[in-house]
Amino acid sequence: MKTSIDKAKTLIESLPYIKEFCNKTIVIKYGGHAMVDEELKKNFALDIILMKYIGINPVVVHGGGPQINRVLEQMNIKPSYVQGLRVTDSETMDVVEMVLVGKVNKEIVGLINLHGGKAVGLSGRDGDLLQAKKMTVMKSPAENTPPELIDLGRVGEVTHVNPEILHTLDSQNFIPVIAPVGVGADGQVYNINADLVASAVAAHLKAAKLILLTDVEGVKGADGKLIPSLNSQEAESMISTGIAKGGMIPKIRCCLEALAAGVPKAHIIDGRAEHAVLLEIFTDQGVGTEIVK
Repeated sequence: MKTSIDKAKTLIESLPYIKEFCNKTIVIKYGGHAMVDEELKKNFALDIILMKYIGINPVVVHGGGPQINRVLEQMNIKPSYVQGLRVTDSETMDVVEMVLVGKVNKEIVGLINLHGGKAVGLSGRDGDLLQAKKMTVMKSPAENTPPELIDLGRVGEVTHVNPEILHTLDSQNFIPVIAPVGVGADGQVYNINADLVASAVAAHLKAAKLILLTDVEGVKGADGKLIPSLNSQEAESMISTGIAKGGMIPKIRCCLEALAAGVPKAHIIDGRAEHAVLLEIFTDQGVGTEIVK
């Protein structure tokens, strides 16, 4: 009986959040360990399906770095990175598109459909969904030397999102699953960081939330403890003071860009936790770190 009562209490706790986010869009960047562990993959699919059934419009943007690296290894191509971004020549771009669009995207779509959802896979090529341009990166080779332009090859950044196809899918109760591949004005295809794509999509759809799944608990302070909530000024300070380090910096910046574009809240959460997405959206405590303007 106690277990049943606890379940009822959980449902009651989620009620105000269901009411708040009904008919609103939430963009989720899916990546990290949650894309590898079989149980977590199933849990993620069920989380997304539940959101759709109760009236929320989830949009999934996925990564796929480890899967790309495995194929590159099989082809004896060594991955190269600059500032956390994959250097992408034409040969690597072919592999990136093949793995992200042809394999990873279809696996996620298939898993959601298998468990009772209606998902459709997309890349930036579809309906010119993600328009892009070549990304410019500057790097100083040594201290007190002027920065140099680094050529990352076919690495891009989003210049515009055409949301029409997403609105069409939503009107028919389909769940969009987006591979982070964009297309330039000249038809050139670009590899784009999935966090950047999720942030841009959230901004253009005027999403209620942006959620980034990671392999860490969230943003941590100088004492190593998880910070449940930050405003944009505090988040900027964590970058400038060096408290935020490594891969957390671009994730925080993606959140800040989404907030600046009008998204009310952005979240960096631990995708290794079971049903992390539902816990973040539907519980008072939440998980990970929320960043607000």
